[in-house]
Amino acid sequence: MTEEPLTEDLNLQAPDKDARMWAMFTHLGAFACFTAIPFANILVPLVIWLMKREESPFIDAHGKESLNFQISAFIYAILPMLLSLILIGIPFLLALVVFWFAVVIIAALKANNGEPYRYPLCIRFIK
Repeated sequence: MTEEPLTEDLNLQAPDKDARMWAMFTHLGAFACFTAIPFANILVPLVIWLMKREESPFIDAHGKESLNFQISAFIYAILPMLLSLILIGIPFLLALVVFWFAVVIIAALKANNGEPYRYPLCIRFIK
């Protein structure tokens, strides 16, 4: 299955500094999961994307990508969390957390540099 590159979504426009900053925040908003708010890693990027998506196709594309990955990561974490009850899922859950942390940082840096980014292993729910 081939997917369209993110640059097609951006109409090859160079994003301004404000658009790059908000696109970066859609990715970094995922770290809100470290608060006591349930599903904050999905809610914060969703709120930012809904508020800013009309301002720039760059923010819109990165917001969709961030949301899609956060939803995908949540789905991928369900089985290891269940298996952690019998200790089998703990290594898988740890590996998923390390992978999640790394790709969110990479995506935020790419957004801040004005570059497109596609998360690996991401299910595209929002197109």
